[in-house]
Amino acid sequence: MQFKIEKKLSGTLARAGRIETPHGEIETPAFIVVGTKATVKSLTPEQISSLGAQAVLANTYHLYLQPGAELVEQSGGLGKFMNWSGPTMTDSGGFQVFSLGAAYGKELSKVVKITDPALMLPERFDDSDAPRLARVGSDGVSFKSHLDGSLHYITPEKSIEIQHQLGADIIFAFDECTSPAEDLRYQAEALDRTHAWARRCLDYHHAQKNSQTQALFGIVQGGREEALRKQSARVISEMKTEAGKEFDGFGIGGSFAKEDMQTAVKWVNEILPEEKPRHLLGIGEPEDLFMGIENGVDLFDCVAPARMARNGTLQTKFGRINILNAKFQTDFNKIESDCECYSCKNYTRAYLAHLFRGKEMLGATLATIHNLYFSVNLVKKIRQSILDDKFAEFRDNFLKNYNLPTSR
Repeated sequence: MQFKIEKKLSGTLARAGRIETPHGEIETPAFIVVGTKATVKSLTPEQISSLGAQAVLANTYHLYLQPGAELVEQSGGLGKFMNWSGPTMTDSGGFQVFSLGAAYGKELSKVVKITDPALMLPERFDDSDAPRLARVGSDGVSFKSHLDGSLHYITPEKSIEIQHQLGADIIFAFDECTSPAEDLRYQAEALDRTHAWARRCLDYHHAQKNSQTQALFGIVQGGREEALRKQSARVISEMKTEAGKEFDGFGIGGSFAKEDMQTAVKWVNEILPEEKPRHLLGIGEPEDLFMGIENGVDLFDCVAPARMARNGTLQTKFGRINILNAKFQTDFNKIESDCECYSCKNYTRAYLAHLFRGKEMLGATLATIHNLYFSVNLVKKIRQSILDDKFAEFRDNFLKNYNLPTSR
């Protein structure tokens, strides 16, 4: 993997660049579509490509359980298995440690608000009697499959081994994602584990031949704590094997508090080496895309656009619309008047309203095409605004129309 910065935006950490992988280039900043189980739900690879997506990110945990990493390897790797010819990425499974463990049954998600009731609970989230499917230990994580209840144990080395079998162009180190509600002591303990696991991932990766074709990103954690975030950025960016091998790029992980996500990202990216790409994991709201890019993020992924689409929520530059609202039953306009996606070129709001009310599968397909087109091409427009030195103007105009306050 090679990364080249083509333009830096004065007064910010924003930049436009280009990542070269064995399966093609990714122009950055870029929104990476999520194909959790080697599929973007309801879309074919041809449809994914036609909406402008440059790369697909799949989930290590889910593919490990079904159909199994060995089968994917036998098929020729993730891209071959799902008939996607472009760049691919796999996460480490670390977020599933969080969602099946500390967050299990507590309605905690990737982004929360400080005022969420779940964050006001007095008890710690690792109480021994709390129901959960995953348990964290010093060497790895034990978990029960959500499919059949079978027991599994994932170590840092096992996570990398699975990702080597899956064969993605860019893979991630195994980490522990923590809730913003965890106290400082536990955040520090989890960070020490994440750093120890990162070292083991890096050593194992570079001891295998896959290191010649797959790039490994280290993950920065640290929760809401400035000192921990900065410590993690320094440790991960300086980490080397005995032979001097480093991480090829960086992921910024964690379950974020919405109110201070911007500061957390800025703390990290002011320290990480600028010559390597940075991926903000699991984030994709329009305001967060602008925030991340302004603070030095190159890559994003998020399931939200496709998930919202399947529930009938559609993104537009004026905000979200719910296609199930009665007024759309007789609305013969496009989803968005100037959108060039396949769905907007060929269908009306009334038709999509009919599909969703009739519970027709095509509704999810057309809505997903539109929402992913919206996210992918919004980031492409932001990239162009950096190249044209018009980022601030584009950001402020977009966020004003999107009914959100501008960041300045």
